[in-house]
Amino acid sequence: MSIIPKSFKAAVLVETQKPLVLQQIKTPMLATGKILVKMEFSGLCHSQLMEVKGGRGEDKFLPHLLGHEGVGEVVAIGKGVSKVAIGQRVVLGWLKGEGLESGGQTYLNESNTTINSGPVTTFSDYTVVSENRVVLCPKGLPSNVAVLLGCALPTGAGIILNQLQPKPNSSVVIFGLGGIGLSALLALNHFNVKQVIAFDVEEHKLALAKELGATHTYLANEVGLVNFFSNFPDGVDYAVEAAGKNHTIEMAFSLIKRGGGKCIFASHPKNGDKIQLDPFELICGKQIQGSWGGASKPDQDIPIIVDIINKYQIPVEKLLSNEYSLEQINTALDDLAARKIIRALIKLN
Repeated sequence: MSIIPKSFKAAVLVETQKPLVLQQIKTPMLATGKILVKMEFSGLCHSQLMEVKGGRGEDKFLPHLLGHEGVGEVVAIGKGVSKVAIGQRVVLGWLKGEGLESGGQTYLNESNTTINSGPVTTFSDYTVVSENRVVLCPKGLPSNVAVLLGCALPTGAGIILNQLQPKPNSSVVIFGLGGIGLSALLALNHFNVKQVIAFDVEEHKLALAKELGATHTYLANEVGLVNFFSNFPDGVDYAVEAAGKNHTIEMAFSLIKRGGGKCIFASHPKNGDKIQLDPFELICGKQIQGSWGGASKPDQDIPIIVDIINKYQIPVEKLLSNEYSLEQINTALDDLAARKIIRALIKLN
């Protein structure tokens, strides 16, 4: 039986545009619908980087915890929890699934300062999470890989499976090869598409995309666009944008065909950014749509995604980059900002 600690270590965002601060957090009593999880791994993506940098605008919840994808073991459950049991391994994610919605959590640190938290956070050795933010971890999947099921795979693969659903012999552009873009690329294995075209600013990511099934790769710059249109003068059938900037959404939209071409973007540019599109292109039949987590329903879609991974023997572990300790989390954030890595992995406990 797992021991419930009196306190645990967590990375706290005290002030935006400043490094996260490690603090000891007191373990709270569990309210109805809450689950205490001993964390094994947490993912790290641009969403957290944007929060740390203040890209979402005024942060009214400081100081607070961060992180929205991870894997761990259930060590205690509150009243009403029936989805999981103590001792089970679970995937934590930000998308709402089945179970009770118990809202956010407040903690006290050793100085009795209130630390805020949403329904799921993962940058800590233990965490309190709402029941509807966990899914049982699929058997046979290592924890360091299963962490991708919390955000990257449901969002990226979900865009393909739930929203794009590309027709046979079609052409698809993946613009931006982080965890979400590469997850989308991998999910295309499930469809009989003719061409998979990958764009990024980093050569090493383009090389990985080629290894994972891309038929064409281009640098995301003016030369790359010229080379693309020399091979695809009319554009492509579909584009998935996951590079995270307003101008990359515009670029991805420019790559699709008139008369039915569709662009879906997963990016969340910083607060206040606007995209500019030529209305005539929309009149000519181009389509653009945003994506909220790949329209995924975790309890239904995670088993489907794992089946696809197993069926096609997809090497999802290639999406993982360097492994960091919690003490190194600010280094991980810096490496992500510098585009040195694809998906950072934070090893906990």
